[in-house]
Amino acid sequence: MTKIKKILIANRGEIACRVIKTARKMGIKTVAVYSDADSKALHVRMADEAVHIGPSPAAESYLIAGKIIAACKSSGADALHPGYGFLSENPDFARKLKKEGITFIGPAPESMEAMGLKDAAKTLMTAAGVPVTPGYQDDNQDPNHLKNAADEIGYPVLIKAVAGGGGKGMRKVETSEDFIDALASCQREAKSSFGNDIVLIEKYITNPRHIEVQVFGDTHGNVIHMYERDCSLQRRHQKVIEEAPAPGMTDAVRKAMTTAAVNAARAVNYVGAGTVEFIVDGSGELEEDGFWFMEMNTRLQVEHPVTEMITGLDLVELQIRVAQGEKLPKQKDISIQGHAIEARLYAEDPASDFLPSIGKLDVLGGFDEAPDVRIDTGVEQGDQVSIYYDPMIAKLIHFADDRETAIMELAQTCQMARVYPVKTNARFMYNCLVNSDFMKGDVSTHFIDNNPGLTALPLDSDIAVMAEALDPYDMDINFDDQQGWRLNQPPRSHQIRHANGVEVKLAINGEKAPVQLRNWYQDHEHGPLFINGTAYVMDALTLDPSATSNAHGILAPMPGKIISVNAKAGDKVKVGDKLIVMEAMKMEMSLDAPRDGVIAGINVSADDLVSDGDVLLELEKEE
Repeated sequence: MTKIKKILIANRGEIACRVIKTARKMGIKTVAVYSDADSKALHVRMADEAVHIGPSPAAESYLIAGKIIAACKSSGADALHPGYGFLSENPDFARKLKKEGITFIGPAPESMEAMGLKDAAKTLMTAAGVPVTPGYQDDNQDPNHLKNAADEIGYPVLIKAVAGGGGKGMRKVETSEDFIDALASCQREAKSSFGNDIVLIEKYITNPRHIEVQVFGDTHGNVIHMYERDCSLQRRHQKVIEEAPAPGMTDAVRKAMTTAAVNAARAVNYVGAGTVEFIVDGSGELEEDGFWFMEMNTRLQVEHPVTEMITGLDLVELQIRVAQGEKLPKQKDISIQGHAIEARLYAEDPASDFLPSIGKLDVLGGFDEAPDVRIDTGVEQGDQVSIYYDPMIAKLIHFADDRETAIMELAQTCQMARVYPVKTNARFMYNCLVNSDFMKGDVSTHFIDNNPGLTALPLDSDIAVMAEALDPYDMDINFDDQQGWRLNQPPRSHQIRHANGVEVKLAINGEKAPVQLRNWYQDHEHGPLFINGTAYVMDALTLDPSATSNAHGILAPMPGKIISVNAKAGDKVKVGDKLIVMEAMKMEMSLDAPRDGVIAGINVSADDLVSDGDVLLELEKEE
């Protein structure tokens, strides 16, 4: 048994902070690594020491194995924790660490490789007796051969890149006629994203749930499980809300699923923390033969806190102990109680197709840790949400004796979130949590797509709160101009306020006033009013709605680079015309005309770098 003395964490953000907390509890020193953008990050401030590894882009810092290994050597770290993402599932990196005598806190490279390609993993799982989704994963990649295989499986089918992940290289096909075009599109994306255009075909489960099992192996041949998590609430194949245990789980189905997961881990001689993910038929009650192997993540998962809260185990501590050669606890000694649920608080704007929101966190608060509440974060108030990395601000985790209580307490935490000026998905998550179908456990991976209203703000109820929060008599009435003056009565008039581009007409005499929406922009000069997780910035009082300028424009939604400008001053444009193309966070986006008008001025050119809120183009109404 080798005692680890100093761990370098080859990651950033909340997972780096999470590992540091456990290492500190175990009396182990920690080393952070950081890029230019992270020089003042929380994980850097928390660690015992820190090593700079390069420029801000991950491809020039966190993803360069040589720089990470050099940091281990210079700091004297004898072990490395990879977190998740970046190099966490890179077998070549693990081999290089072993060659340098540095302990990798994770599985063997051979285990990663065995589970790394979806087609090979499914073949291996079939041999191990683990149920796999009906499909095709052979070598023949001729389009007509693949189409025939799909026809035999029966539609709908799912085409998946064998090297894919994160929803890329994946296409759902409804009919035989659509197969060839969908295959070509999937292969192009797979080749571009992963350098590998080989695909497999699976039977598409029409009402799928995503349930995964936490497994652990040690160097003594022991493999155990820590029960299951339900991660069905997803957007674009990315998890949003996770919970443990899974709603509707029975003892018989749990035994079948956890046994299959342990067999999967044994088949690759697994050591360390891993997750075996299953696709589950959610069209009715869970069945012992109604789940199939999808893939195995050979690392710690983002959602591991819900497992920790129902088992009372520290999974990072177990990772470290296994890496030191210690034995795992016995399966019979691991039990679960209560219910835990986690929501991922992201810097993004659900109302704008979840576009990432970048900038300084001038306000960050509204939630505090308590015995049954856990906030995992890598940022503090005043920190920056960078353009270069995942925009997750925090993981909000609640534990309670029962599922309904845990859900309602987490929903309240989402309501209390105060983040500004960066936009978040707090209100969206609240809407998901209090949805009646979700409360009943009636969810699938299509839940968000099937409920487009989840992204909408309940404007009328928010305006009612604004009316209470604002002083209705906070204005000067000029009796000479008879502005709403009535004898022995309150003046019949309205306040016209603007909040986040919305024109709010509030009746001063208590009458319900109409609400009008305008495509309107302004500079934020006043502190925000937080309502149910949403920040509203109110402008100064205006009595005359016509006083609002009608010279609008297009603002940069985030920092980025201008790719092209497709118009010039004086052009007449129609609403929806594609005027500017910009790139940010590796995404290309089109900025369209918000209405008909005439371009009064263009303030940018191709290749310009812009900041969040910069006025890129000025637009006036056509006379």
